[in-house]
Amino acid sequence: MRRRCRAWIEAELEELRARLKLYLEKEEAMLSGDGIKRYRIGTREAERYDVDLKNLQDAIRALKKKIQELEDELCGRSPRRAIGVVPQDW
Repeated sequence: MRRRCRAWIEAELEELRARLKLYLEKEEAMLSGDGIKRYRIGTREAERYDVDLKNLQDAIRALKKKIQELEDELCGRSPRRAIGVVPQDW
């Protein structure tokens, strides 16, 4: 595996952290009630999130995982570990 330049990793980390901050702010706004759209048709009313909360939380989880991998790469640890299993017939 070819190692990437430290400056590239740090630039990517900075970009991902900025994106994570925006996602967390959006999640906070949604949970506080600012991210809810209200609809009214005649006498009926409906409320729903502006963005699907589950998709937003999945994106946050993925960003945190990617940030952890890049930080591990900066520290010299392997970002992923491959494990192989060889079945044997006894």
